[in-house]
Amino acid sequence: MGFLQPNLPDLDLEAWRTGTRAERMRPMARHVAEVGFGTPDVVFLMYVLKIGLYAGGGLLFALSTSGVDGITDIGAFQKVVLWTLLFEVLGLGCGFGPLNLRMTPPLGSFLYWLRPNTVRLPPWPGRVPLTRGTRRTPVDVLLYAALLLTTLWALLSPGPVVERERVAAMLVALALVGLRDKTIFLAARAEVYGTLSVTFLLTGADVVVAAQLVMLAIWWGAATSKLNRHFPYVVQVMMSNSPVLRSRRIKRGWHRSFPDDLRPSWRAYTLAHLGTAVEYAVPLVLFLSHGGWVTTVAAVVMIAFHLQILTSFPMGVPLEWNVFMIYGILALFVEHADYGLGDVTTWWPIALLMGVVVGTVVVGNLSPARVSFLPGMRYYAGNWDTSYWCFTEDALAKLDAGTVKSSLLPHQQLEKIYGPEQAELPQYIGYAFRSMHSHGRALFTLIPRVLSDRDEDDYRVIEGELVAGAVLGWNFGDGHFHNEQLIAALQERCGFEEGEVRVVLLEAQPIHRQTQRYRLVDAAEGELERGYVAVADMCARQPCDTDVPVTVTGDRRTRPHRAESGT
Repeated sequence: MGFLQPNLPDLDLEAWRTGTRAERMRPMARHVAEVGFGTPDVVFLMYVLKIGLYAGGGLLFALSTSGVDGITDIGAFQKVVLWTLLFEVLGLGCGFGPLNLRMTPPLGSFLYWLRPNTVRLPPWPGRVPLTRGTRRTPVDVLLYAALLLTTLWALLSPGPVVERERVAAMLVALALVGLRDKTIFLAARAEVYGTLSVTFLLTGADVVVAAQLVMLAIWWGAATSKLNRHFPYVVQVMMSNSPVLRSRRIKRGWHRSFPDDLRPSWRAYTLAHLGTAVEYAVPLVLFLSHGGWVTTVAAVVMIAFHLQILTSFPMGVPLEWNVFMIYGILALFVEHADYGLGDVTTWWPIALLMGVVVGTVVVGNLSPARVSFLPGMRYYAGNWDTSYWCFTEDALAKLDAGTVKSSLLPHQQLEKIYGPEQAELPQYIGYAFRSMHSHGRALFTLIPRVLSDRDEDDYRVIEGELVAGAVLGWNFGDGHFHNEQLIAALQERCGFEEGEVRVVLLEAQPIHRQTQRYRLVDAAEGELERGYVAVADMCARQPCDTDVPVTVTGDRRTRPHRAESGT
């Protein structure tokens, strides 16, 4: 990789363009397997500097507070939690920058959420009064501003611990803005920092023990979600893209038999299963050990666990989250190792909080269509709701004209940087990246089905993640942002004609089933087809294969049947 220039495949572009989508993806899949995205080193340096900004801000707020003697004091921990929430909800954390295909500008977030008429997505518009509609109003802008101001007010709280009324004001603002727009609630990483902030309403040792239990639930929730066949594919791709392990020989070793069989190798499976075991066992040791060499060893193991994720620069770049988890290990489990369940004075609020947290994780794994993968804590599991959107050029023009947004779609940004011809290469690397995940095989199988009565050459295929990022101002691997709710919101604004926008929606796998449901949707006409694919069929295929068997359970045009291939 170059410091300023990307490492892109060296291809005969004219010959390459004559192939089908799958044929053009294959050399890109080999490139991802052997090189990764080929991101310039200067991009990684930018992220390192951003981590420094985050860490410096946390230190400033914590250590400038009267009565806080050290960075691991509980008052310092509270300030770091609030600072991290503010950092995330401003758009400076997860989903920032080029590794999330945000170049100019590198974030959306407040550029959208302080701007009326942008798109918002209420979580329960039919159940919660005064939340209907998808257009941001001045009230929504004020609610978001209130969240920023109340979080800053809490950060400036004097004394050794944050005043509870300031925390309560921030939590009320977070809840209100979240009921009007789930995007902001999830962008704040409320399942981590909002939940930890709730523990600040307690007193004494209860604050520490409750926060320890929340951290334990995060680790265990994440580990539980990895009990699937998808996770080794995530490890395989993440390690191939690591800027630290640069050896092509090492990168090839994450695949079964490069370049012919790009499924995960035994090394990828071993690292995946070992990581899951660590995430279950070691946090429990941290919680129960109460100091000494056992706590020290457990802390070192978990710090190494998060450093491994951090230095691989995973897509979506949840870098500050991993830094925070390392800090939380030191502040909660090392500095306050002598605290435990026996020190709790009032049990019912802790039990209630943990019931909500654990209950959300359980529902999120049993019925992922109902719960975002963030509060469901299905981090890095490779098991997310995903989608691909197919636009005609006329539809893209309508999208640009009909929506208020602060950035271009990623392919438009790439064309400005590379030019229209060269921009095709990173776009197809993106396709290959998705195809390297198990669910990518199903998505690229379903694209020809959703366009079966159309000429595929008339469509630009864009990942739903990227549509959501450009339209909503934030995205982070969650298909709940780009499902039928967003389709309807854009249809209302843009008035697409039948056939102009077709969407493939693939749900995550419930933990107790070995299938994933899909829906094929026309923005103007509604659902065209639904069915499911077997996880085993996806895992049996190579990246770029488009012949995953599908079972159709509902079709507007034919009776239910089983299709033996995706073509």
